[in-house]
Amino acid sequence: MVYINRLFFNFINRIRNIYLNSNFYDRKISKIYSNNLIYKPSPHLLSSLIEYQKQKFKIEDFALDEIWDNKNISTKDFKRLNNFYWFFSLDLKSSKKNTQSILKNWIKYNSKYNEESWNFDLTAKRIIAWLSCHNLTYSDNNENYKNNFNKIIQKQTNHLINEINRSKLIDDKIIGCASIILVGLCYQNQNKYLSYGLNLLKKISRETLDNYGFPKSRNIKQLIFYLKYFILIREWYKESQIKVPEHIDETIYYLGQGYAFIWQNINFDILFNGNNNSDNDNFDNYLKRLGYKFKNESQDFGGYVILKNKKVCLTMDVGSTPISTFSKDYQSGALSIEIVSNGKKLITNCGYSKKNNIKLNKLSKSTAAHNTLVIDDNSSCKFDEVDELLFVRKGLKILKKNIVYEKNYWKINASHDGYKKKYHTIHEREIEFFPEQTTFIGRDKIIKKINKNYKFDIRFHVEPDVKLMKTQDNKSILIQLEKEGWKFTCDNFDINIDNGLYFGNKNSYTNNQNIFISGISNNQIENIKWEIKRI
Repeated sequence: MVYINRLFFNFINRIRNIYLNSNFYDRKISKIYSNNLIYKPSPHLLSSLIEYQKQKFKIEDFALDEIWDNKNISTKDFKRLNNFYWFFSLDLKSSKKNTQSILKNWIKYNSKYNEESWNFDLTAKRIIAWLSCHNLTYSDNNENYKNNFNKIIQKQTNHLINEINRSKLIDDKIIGCASIILVGLCYQNQNKYLSYGLNLLKKISRETLDNYGFPKSRNIKQLIFYLKYFILIREWYKESQIKVPEHIDETIYYLGQGYAFIWQNINFDILFNGNNNSDNDNFDNYLKRLGYKFKNESQDFGGYVILKNKKVCLTMDVGSTPISTFSKDYQSGALSIEIVSNGKKLITNCGYSKKNNIKLNKLSKSTAAHNTLVIDDNSSCKFDEVDELLFVRKGLKILKKNIVYEKNYWKINASHDGYKKKYHTIHEREIEFFPEQTTFIGRDKIIKKINKNYKFDIRFHVEPDVKLMKTQDNKSILIQLEKEGWKFTCDNFDINIDNGLYFGNKNSYTNNQNIFISGISNNQIENIKWEIKRI
């Protein structure tokens, strides 16, 4: 059946590709609604999304005659070339004539749809780049050039409208909406582009954000991505002197609450569910420059708990698994924790490896890559592979959650059913923190409906530069965190040091270490108590 379905979809895709390359489709998307570029957006509004080069280049530095005729270009360079975001690194003193000749040559080679250069994501970004760099791409040329520019912009936009519902990635749809809305603002076309883009944006928000404006994927990177694009769209509305839709203001408010909670309140990255270490300081400056202020005093938001004082921060993942549709970046680390002391990670999760290496992606999604309980070397969730992406097949639910946050006492207590079906077991975790003693006391419970013996591990990962050393009596492990010293102990079970991989930095990995408690659960309710104390 799977083979038959695959043959069917391949057949449909071939038919559709013939249609997209036909003269009929070309005529369909060539209908132009306006030849007047009225609003010209400021390029600096994209500074939250574009990594501007400190050293600006001149257009004359490029081989203008060969730029679209290079057959040996890599896929990565092809995408960079065709999304035109490199225009933002051009010196404004570059020759407009030469810059515009590049566009004319691109149109010459790509005036009709082709699968590579008209890729949905590339097309959306290219439209944004061309319109935002209008000083180089549009100004000071004759009417014939401007008419051709306006025509190819709207032709590509018509293609986006035709294809956006077929796009598989939500992030690409957001970029596509932004591009369609920008064209509507630039050409003052309310009916065709502006209303369509805004209505689709509303639909995407309704389908992908929960009631508190947090992504249903529980992906922190996606929350920040959404916030950046919604603010960009809002600033385009303001600059074009068109009233900002209420939906955009409302969505920014809720996304901003999430951003304040997971970043601005703590100023470091928590490595849960697809997140990596990032530099959001530039985005904070961008928000400040444009007058955005967000506030969230919650301790529990988006399925995460964050408790902190001036010196210590404790975070825990207490959220249920997202539905399969939104789970491609979910990591099975329910009830995992991270601890920060004086701005440095004492205990960290391993981070996330993207899909370009499916083996590393699987590894980073495993429960063992998190600071939580593993039963019999199995993760608390099961994944299925679809087109080199891993989606949750069997998820988990949080069964209970209790938080105490007082000046001299913190407690998080929660449980999940991720091991219930296979092992008839519930995992319950309680973390207490005593600020005056700078001591964490943890209790992990394995609660069984059927009393069978299971092997278990509880891991506590550290960053690559943090040093671990086991004491001679084998009862403690010392943690050296720069100038701080901490001691890890556990009652009744073995503790050891193991090697692992750290994916905290995007697109890379390095070796790290972890403390692990190991044992056999012999009792119907197994209590595993451990302690992390500053010395």
